Amino acid sequence: MIKVSHLPLAKLTTLGVGGESEVWTVHDQTELLEAMQAPYRPLGGGSNLVVSDAGVKERVILLKGSLSEIDLEADPALSSEKMHVTGWVGAGKALPALVRQVQKLGLSGLEGLVGIPATVGGAVWMNAGTRYGEMWDALYCLEIAYQGKITVHHPSDFPYQYRSSGLPQGAVVSRVRLKLTPSTPEDVQAKMDFADNARKGQPKARTAGCAFKNPNGVSAGKLIDEAGLKGLRVGNAMISHEHGNFVINLGGATAADVMELLRIVREKIGIPLEMEYEVWE
Repeated sequence: MIKVSHLPLAKLTTLGVGGESEVWTVHDQTELLEAMQAPYRPLGGGSNLVVSDAGVKERVILLKGSLSEIDLEADPALSSEKMHVTGWVGAGKALPALVRQVQKLGLSGLEGLVGIPATVGGAVWMNAGTRYGEMWDALYCLEIAYQGKITVHHPSDFPYQYRSSGLPQGAVVSRVRLKLTPSTPEDVQAKMDFADNARKGQPKARTAGCAFKNPNGVSAGKLIDEAGLKGLRVGNAMISHEHGNFVINLGGATAADVMELLRIVREKIGIPLEMEYEVWE
């Protein structure tokens, strides 16, 4: 049964900003399609998101129940010694939990996603990843809800690229199947440790992750650092001293604080910086 509540979205985002909105929690495909019959916004882990202090007018959809369950058993019709194609993985599943379960089974392919605080669906939507791998690298197929229907697609059906899935606006990822490589738990853990260690220096604070995409392969964090902007603060939002591409919430920051801080950074850098954050207004 669909659960409808009113919540401040600050509680559902990693940056901790966002006003009260109507939240619909759905548990299967039927409920998802029902929730999509009025203006809506799907919310995953809230880890790449800045929400207006006034909240949003649309209903916010959270995926739970069967849409957050996972089946990592190999499909015998599709798997081989070199490729393990899983059953369905719910888009509402927390990505860190999935990465850990895959590691325990000795399956390789998600190591580059270690430490990303997203849901599976959110990671698919923005093609989350690091230099060691992206979400779409591991997709065998994906199921989406769109225009009143549930359909299954191959990744090549969409023009996915760096930090973008190419999915049509309004589509909601409901489930995916993964293609992974058989390995050992020890080898997969070693790759996870390597990817995690390479990201040391990122702040352990309330943040939405990297604020800007890297322009033309140049590190946005390095540009911000070289401009002397680490520690720049607006209200309780601040550019991290540890990594220039991270905005942190010092406690009680507002979305207005964050957006003004990002505006100042763009102005001072002097070259176009495309936001990696999604902004809900």
